[in-house]
Amino acid sequence: MSFAGVAARPRGRGVRRWLVWGMPPLLLGVVLLVESAAATLLAGGLVDAPFLSGDELWEVAVLALSGVAYGELAVGVERQRRRLGGLSHIDLSSVWTFAAVLVMPGAHAALLAIVLMTHLWARAWRPWVPPYRQVFSTATVVLACLCTGALLDEMAPASAPTERPLWLVLAAMVVFMAVNTGLIAAVVAVSTPGARPVTLFGPFDENLLEVGMVCLGALTAISLALNPAGLVLVLLPLYTALRAALIRPLEAAASTDGKTGLLNAAAWVAEAERTLARTDGPVRAAGVLMLDLDHFKAINDTYGHAVGDHVLSAVAAALRGLVRAHDLVGRMGGEEFVVLLRRAAYAPRSVELESVELEVVAERIRAQVEALRFEVPTLRGALRIDTLTVSVGGAVATGSGSDLAALLQTADTALYAAKRAGRNAVRISVVSAAVSAASLAQLMPDHGPAEPARD
Repeated sequence: MSFAGVAARPRGRGVRRWLVWGMPPLLLGVVLLVESAAATLLAGGLVDAPFLSGDELWEVAVLALSGVAYGELAVGVERQRRRLGGLSHIDLSSVWTFAAVLVMPGAHAALLAIVLMTHLWARAWRPWVPPYRQVFSTATVVLACLCTGALLDEMAPASAPTERPLWLVLAAMVVFMAVNTGLIAAVVAVSTPGARPVTLFGPFDENLLEVGMVCLGALTAISLALNPAGLVLVLLPLYTALRAALIRPLEAAASTDGKTGLLNAAAWVAEAERTLARTDGPVRAAGVLMLDLDHFKAINDTYGHAVGDHVLSAVAAALRGLVRAHDLVGRMGGEEFVVLLRRAAYAPRSVELESVELEVVAERIRAQVEALRFEVPTLRGALRIDTLTVSVGGAVATGSGSDLAALLQTADTALYAAKRAGRNAVRISVVSAAVSAASLAQLMPDHGPAEPARD
């Protein structure tokens, strides 16, 4: 697992300009402690480690060459994973580092891990991973190698991988992943208080992928002990797994708005239509809110689109914090956002009650946007944003005429009413009649005739 870290600001000149010094003091202290422990324990382990025999040196060379060959084979895929996956990223080179732990002393395995991770960073990760983050990620892998090696030396000293019991190999896998992932999670917890488990440990499927790579590392060690030439057969399955790992970030990129991290218009519409069409399940659609930032064009025209993008991102973050996890939040384009509120399927319903509930949520969003205060970096210094407002139109789902086109058309009409009322206002309407599905295309960005400006 790789360290995402936090943004930092360069200061001074030379060494003082390193981004690492911009970290909060507590976070910096934890990072330096982990790195110092890794360096000290590695030095001590190398002093105490026995000299490698000729066969062991051969195994080191085979693993190193295989790891470098994998790195060269995977450069393009790794770059795409970094570009698409953001800062949270599982390090798939663990197949080689864990194999090294099983066939050589922990300190020597740690040295090999440093070589392989540095090679991958130089060839594939460097544009996305600053050196200080790479150093920390490498330090966690070094400590994982040392701890796992100490366990194996204690329980089965001088044993070949094929001679170790399965329970010991499984225990070594647990220690290797727990040390690496645990240290990363600890630093993320310090940098992001109250972070959710998915932020601390990454998505479940990525962690499952890393478990698979560690399992493959165990098989690699056994293959190395039986017939080193068999490692050639590991490279193609590993590359195939790496290609498969692109599926999730590619799907996310296809459905996510790049500026805000919300669902894009096409993905939001598709998911909203599935919700409305679903006749069973725990939730039903309660209504739709359409939001349009007031005078947003003036922000773009005055300060530039980079500042406008910061504003959109801040509003998106506020929206995510206000609605429930099962509500759908998306960006329809420009400065317009949309929310599909969902309710429990078994809850009693009435148009009057849901109108009130929808208005309460809309008012909460309007007030939260009005209360936003933040600074945006510009070439002329920090720009304080403190005058944002938003107009909100809502549509309540009813038993008749509750298709998505009708909801969006009704919410859009209510949004115009909020704009005409002076902006920074909320208007809620009830769907009264079905609207042609063709109307949905007109509400989507880049489709149909252009809408009149709402700004």
